[in-house]
Amino acid sequence: MDIAVTTLAERVARTLAGLDHSANAAGFEPSASASVDETWRAYLPQADAVLRTIREPSEPMAAIGDVAIWSAMIDAAIGESERI
Repeated sequence: MDIAVTTLAERVARTLAGLDHSANAAGFEPSASASVDETWRAYLPQADAVLRTIREPSEPMAAIGDVAIWSAMIDAAIGESERI
């Protein structure tokens, strides 16, 4: 299994920035990577909100995995985001 080298909060923030900037989404820039690099930190509050929202798994998620482990992993991701 691959392990990410960036925090989950950063990856979510970069995705949200990309949605705003990229012409492939809601944005207007044909190549948004530079804009994403410059602005992703401004999306950290929204990324934190996403992480806090997914802290509790849905019933189908809970049916196939350990809820305590999921919650602990998301709590760790939230802790990482507080140190960015």
